Amino acid sequence: MSPGKKEGGVEHEAVTNFREYLRIPSVQPDVNYDDCVKFLKKQAMSLGLPVRVYSVVLGKPIVVLTWEGTEPTLPSILLNSHMDVVPVFPEKWTYDPFSAIKDKNGNIFARGSQDMKCVGIQYLEAVRRLKSKGVRLRRTVHISFVPDEEIGGKDGMAKFVNTADFLELNVGFALDEGMASPTEQFPVFYGERSIWHMFIHCPGTPGHGSLLLHDTAGEKVRIIIDRFMDYREKEKKKLEQDPNLTVGDVTTVNLTQLKGGVQSNVVPPELIVVFDVRLAVTVDHAQFEAMVNGWCAEAGPGTYIEFEQKEPKVQVTKLDSSNPWWIAFRKACNDMKLELKQAIFPGGTDSRYVRGVGLPALGFSPMNKTPVLLHDHDEFLNEDIFLKGIDIYCQIIPAVANVPPPKK
Repeated sequence: MSPGKKEGGVEHEAVTNFREYLRIPSVQPDVNYDDCVKFLKKQAMSLGLPVRVYSVVLGKPIVVLTWEGTEPTLPSILLNSHMDVVPVFPEKWTYDPFSAIKDKNGNIFARGSQDMKCVGIQYLEAVRRLKSKGVRLRRTVHISFVPDEEIGGKDGMAKFVNTADFLELNVGFALDEGMASPTEQFPVFYGERSIWHMFIHCPGTPGHGSLLLHDTAGEKVRIIIDRFMDYREKEKKKLEQDPNLTVGDVTTVNLTQLKGGVQSNVVPPELIVVFDVRLAVTVDHAQFEAMVNGWCAEAGPGTYIEFEQKEPKVQVTKLDSSNPWWIAFRKACNDMKLELKQAIFPGGTDSRYVRGVGLPALGFSPMNKTPVLLHDHDEFLNEDIFLKGIDIYCQIIPAVANVPPPKK
């Protein structure tokens, strides 16, 4: 019998809850989170847990369920997930992306099945199972559901971590999303690169397209593009030559937009080149910015950087004996014989805001033997993998929530 079924072929309640959550179209942009909040309040009631809805930004609710520990004054555990999902192209999907169709193999197709409504429900179902067994944990566990992660989290976790309400949660350690793994391994992410979105303005002499004018915008753009793409090539080679590296270990550079000009026979007064850069955690931010400013000076007078986004350097979470949360997490995984792969997350998650206020956080989604389909068409998660994830959290949550206080 499949782990996804109960006796008589009835679907497991956890899978039913998961599919119900997936059917809520909390899709960017302009998400209405009302149905998510109603669903989560219903879950809180079924779990017998108090729930609070915080409103840091109007229309961007933050839902927190709380399972109080036996020593509630100790720093708590935060289990975080986000409610929103990225847009879809329905014509590219085999099934309606918000129908949560389950095929004969137990694959559940829906936007958010991997990123990351699965993890939110796995937290809740693990707590449900632990509570039903009469388990009590030393530390309080908060299960948070936040908005707008898929558009940068600026009105969600980024603001919430700086409020008195967040401080009151007394968080000591957080878990957040990771990603699927097509192998036996389970990635665990302990840091993230810093996102810099740069607009390089290249002004120049305007005029007729039949002339060879001096100091044109196009000449400056050529130098800027050459320097950025040379740097990109160097990072590509670094990644290709070391099999132990992942994309999260290098700085990625991508030219994403070219702006300017009015018509084909007019030399423009300015062209703008846009780059998406993700700085590796080993990069010195001041040195990198100085290097780009040097390229601007080389390109010619008036060339300058405008930052659309410029994230600060955030310290990674330590994976050594100095971090008791990591020791507890790793031991629980070792006891289950899970093969962990430590990595820097290639994209951006809300973990960076938690780490940014000095708290340790790990990114972990228990989805191995699963193709990576976050943001892709036909995103799916198999129900047996989903249920196995609940088993895993049933070990990890008590492990970190029972970490003893430091000896005085």
